[in-house]
Amino acid sequence: MDDDLQALDRDALIAEVKKLRAGIRAHRDTSGHDLCWHHPDLWDLLPEKTTPSIAVPPWPKFMRGCVQYRQSLDRQAPDAPIHDKEFNG
Repeated sequence: MDDDLQALDRDALIAEVKKLRAGIRAHRDTSGHDLCWHHPDLWDLLPEKTTPSIAVPPWPKFMRGCVQYRQSLDRQAPDAPIHDKEFNG
């Protein structure tokens, strides 16, 4: 899957690492309501271009997952500032 890396010289490999690090940092630095979204921009950093086949849970199960995710943030980042704004998609 990563055979394309074999053909890259040192400078191209460094450029690839920097591109991937920038994508990871952008994902890491997501905050507020943006935490709830999938991130196709991150997936687009991969050389293979596919249309992800996502499965969407029914609403009650989806919302329970959202609540569990939010509860995990309380445990993992108890001192995080509160982003008290409505989502305006």
